[in-house]
Amino acid sequence: MPEPSNPTRSERQAALRRPKSGISRKKIALTLGVVVFAAAGVGAWLIFSSDNNKSVSSPSTTSTIPTTTTTTKPPYTGWVDPASAFTPYYQAKVSGLLTFRGNPTRNYYGAGPVPVAPKTLWSYPGKAMCSLSSDKGETTNWCGMGWTGQPAVFERDGRTWVVFGAYDRAIHFVDAATGQDIIPPFVTGDIIKGSVTIDPDGYPLVYSGSRDGFFRVVAFDRPVPTELWRLSATDVSPTKWNDDWDSSPLVLRDYVFEGGENSQIHIAKLNRSTGADGLVAVAPQLVFNSPGWDDELIAAVGSEVSIENSVAISGNTLYFANSGGLVQGWDIGPLLTGSGPPVRTFRYWTGDDTDASIVVDEFGMLYGGSEWERHNERSKEVGQMWKLNPTLPEPLVWSQSDNALPKSGVWGTPGIVGDLAIYTTYSGRAIGLDRNTGAIRWEKKLTAPLMGSPVIVDGVWIQGDCAGVLHGYDVKNTLIDPPELWQVGLESCIEATPAVWKGRIVVGTRGGLIYSLGDG
Repeated sequence: MPEPSNPTRSERQAALRRPKSGISRKKIALTLGVVVFAAAGVGAWLIFSSDNNKSVSSPSTTSTIPTTTTTTKPPYTGWVDPASAFTPYYQAKVSGLLTFRGNPTRNYYGAGPVPVAPKTLWSYPGKAMCSLSSDKGETTNWCGMGWTGQPAVFERDGRTWVVFGAYDRAIHFVDAATGQDIIPPFVTGDIIKGSVTIDPDGYPLVYSGSRDGFFRVVAFDRPVPTELWRLSATDVSPTKWNDDWDSSPLVLRDYVFEGGENSQIHIAKLNRSTGADGLVAVAPQLVFNSPGWDDELIAAVGSEVSIENSVAISGNTLYFANSGGLVQGWDIGPLLTGSGPPVRTFRYWTGDDTDASIVVDEFGMLYGGSEWERHNERSKEVGQMWKLNPTLPEPLVWSQSDNALPKSGVWGTPGIVGDLAIYTTYSGRAIGLDRNTGAIRWEKKLTAPLMGSPVIVDGVWIQGDCAGVLHGYDVKNTLIDPPELWQVGLESCIEATPAVWKGRIVVGTRGGLIYSLGDG
């Protein structure tokens, strides 16, 4: 794509006020949206949306020849350079897949090569990882790993580590080569549903929530993993829902960003250091928290407005959504300058539970999915698969529906490869959408529910289904229905998201084990 220009704010506003003669206002708006968000500091200019938006048409895909320039681009000074989308964790000092979907824009899938004919190399542990957990008064035996459950895989001290939380109430630290514990598991008070985050700056720290009500920072540079700090879901107020922590946090510039099922967004200054004994230390301070809801949302859907998806950051904007369907953008630029607290700059209501993490592309466009549970008019209007342009008064660029069954819609975070967006649905549909227009290019039917997020590395899309089959599809040609390259049968439903790292695929199942797959 050609490098866009950078119009002034007055030029953008003038363009939006022009009459409809010649070219439609929608086409002008869509073009400006791409232009504005490609510029650095994308959080600086955002417009609030209304709650009665209609879908707008996107221009058809065209081929262009990029122009060259000798102009030197100045270093990016904000939180996350928008151009870093689809690349490893922004400015990380650690090589690996460090958080859910790999980077702050939630679209880095790992490193190849992808196995050609994968088979099980090891499984862990020797017996199923299970424990009892209660929710809404009902106690259930939970086993293995589920939504989102993507392992972190990274290089440290000459070996590759696999670190993950599981339904046995523990964080595990496993050698990727052997499938053996490097250090003992760290035990929490309840199941761990989300994906852990590894400190990107080289500190031996893992960040994880649990259903026991605590978000933790745990050190793994000692014989036994050690909790250094915890944040309770009740340490802030007001809260609206429960005390789970499913979100996979982001760590940038000594800050951690995390959403909670207490319905609040949290930002803490970590104050990381290495002590005289050579061990890592932290002294976190909660510097900001805010409700993830507003009165308008509560009036529309009630108090079930937890934040379960993993926050995303592009430019100076922090994005997340909640189970009330509210998609938000917060300007976190003031944290860098000390000029004040973050400010909400974008609001869009999808109508229904939006637990899938927001994916942000290189132009600042947002891709997401919503569940179909409330069956209200707003969720019918918006659909369950959508793309938003947060610079526009009418942000909805395109959408598709998955509402044929009483419980359906999107749980998994969409995957993007080239000009293709891949969505999976609770009803078992796997759908390839034109990234620009939202048109359906192909559709597959897999064993439902599909809750794991698509992973695409080296042109291979890897997807688990609830028959316990891990599929590999060739998506190098994004214009055709992708042919299946291989499949591997595991022992039970695959809700978790796979991790791909240098010839290995690591994935957990609801049967209780986690597997390493490779060519041998």
